[in-house]
Amino acid sequence: MFLTEFFGLFSLSAFVMWAFLMAFFFNIFVYSLGVKRKTTLLLSSFVMMVSYTATDYFYTWLSYYQTTYLDWALHDIVTISFLTTLFFVIKKTTPSFLYLLIGLFINTTFFILMYLDVYFYENLEPWWFWSLYQFTINIIDILMVVSLIVDRDFLGLHKLKNKTLSYFKSNDTNKVT
Repeated sequence: MFLTEFFGLFSLSAFVMWAFLMAFFFNIFVYSLGVKRKTTLLLSSFVMMVSYTATDYFYTWLSYYQTTYLDWALHDIVTISFLTTLFFVIKKTTPSFLYLLIGLFINTTFFILMYLDVYFYENLEPWWFWSLYQFTINIIDILMVVSLIVDRDFLGLHKLKNKTLSYFKSNDTNKVT
């Protein structure tokens, strides 16, 4: 796969882990200034930093068993669960929260598809889906880091969500009986 050959397995993983650590430190700084205190921003950046640190290639390299794509999918599902629990406890989110949930959902979907491709269908020859997986996972990870630092709706996901929800809201005057 192109990115692994170009950057190496550990350097991409270390970069993403470092980026989530820096996003967490940045959000500690923002929190100390008194900005966005009663939101999920600080805790969600902490959860993301811990999640990506726990599943880093370096730690899986030292592990006594081989980490599979299913393990990473399960880690992302646990992370989504933690973030959802934070939402129900704090009840006030920032724009980055939706980006994290969507990004983790996309990553989980790709991890499950790769697991099926490699372990269920036993496909060991690289093909276009493997490159799509690698680019998508890394781009989504970088977008999640950017969303934690910028904390703005820079891709318009919130606008899309609001338009979609307003489209599906029931309107009693237009119902056909």
